[in-house]
Amino acid sequence: MGSLAVSALLTALVRHRALGVNLVARPIAERYHRSVIPLGGGIAIFATLLLFILGGAATIKLLLIPGRFAWISERANIAPSDFEGKLSQLAVLLGCAGVLFALGLWDDVKPLGPKFKLVVQFAAAFGAAFFGEIRVELFIENTFITSGLSAVWIVLIINAFNFLDNMDGLSAGIAAIASCILLTAAAISGQVFVGGLAIVVIGALCGFLVFNFPPAKIFMGDAGSMVVGFFVAMLTLRTTYYHEAQSGQWYAVFMPLIVMAVPLYDFISVTVLRISQGASPFVGDTQHFSHRLRRRGLSDKQTALTLYLATLCTGLGAIFLYQVNLGGAILIFVQTVMVLSIIAILEAASPNEKKAD
Repeated sequence: MGSLAVSALLTALVRHRALGVNLVARPIAERYHRSVIPLGGGIAIFATLLLFILGGAATIKLLLIPGRFAWISERANIAPSDFEGKLSQLAVLLGCAGVLFALGLWDDVKPLGPKFKLVVQFAAAFGAAFFGEIRVELFIENTFITSGLSAVWIVLIINAFNFLDNMDGLSAGIAAIASCILLTAAAISGQVFVGGLAIVVIGALCGFLVFNFPPAKIFMGDAGSMVVGFFVAMLTLRTTYYHEAQSGQWYAVFMPLIVMAVPLYDFISVTVLRISQGASPFVGDTQHFSHRLRRRGLSDKQTALTLYLATLCTGLGAIFLYQVNLGGAILIFVQTVMVLSIIAILEAASPNEKKAD
């Protein structure tokens, strides 16, 4: 896959350059790593996404020139008028992603306050939802309301993946798995553009994972986690889960919640822990579920693979929401709760318990 190769190459280059300009993450009390690790993986991820999205848009526009490649557009079921309408949405999407990338890179170089970051995140998310039409309708006709609700969801997912970026390979790996599930959903719905974007996102993440899987040789930083969260949130909002005119069931609209179950569990659990301790939910620490699992004896690789499998289990169940009846949907929701409960039991177990004879 081209985006994977380009992402891996750019990550290697950025890693080398980051060390030279001192763009690094140094070990501090509230962080897990205990050595100096280069930052800047987000630069490689964002550059890869930008390169392939713009390149793909330019290629499609060329193929849609009347009289030249008409047979391609007919086979791909792409109407020139539909594509032209999507270009403005694409421009808004990339502009908002660029704002988040700049915000994250600024925070990587000089840490910013959480309130300022939240304001900018909401502004970018609302802009994408309102002007880029990256929103879910939820059977509500008021554009302002649906844009506001979509902005809340986008910011939630952005911060969920930002929170997940607390141990080697977690944020990028879980985002790649979630994107694969969403790619499947887009393919089922026949969404060519959404599916193509999902493929590019997956490739960019996997290329970065070559250097980020435990033991990590580079971190994505906030410049990466914010962009990754934004694009995953965008995929959840642009993928069609329910067709009123078809036999699909309405509860398929809950698919994003199940796909995002593991990231949301971490975000909610660590937020509740910090607030209960009188601390700010946006001040980093080592209370994430990955850290709690690590303290129970799992290695970094085992922790990452455990959470990959948990995400895959919930995601695979989510795919079948298209096909099952209400009873099957309830079972899928129960399965998701059970997977999260297994994680909760593992992370709550005493690390000092002795094995039975």
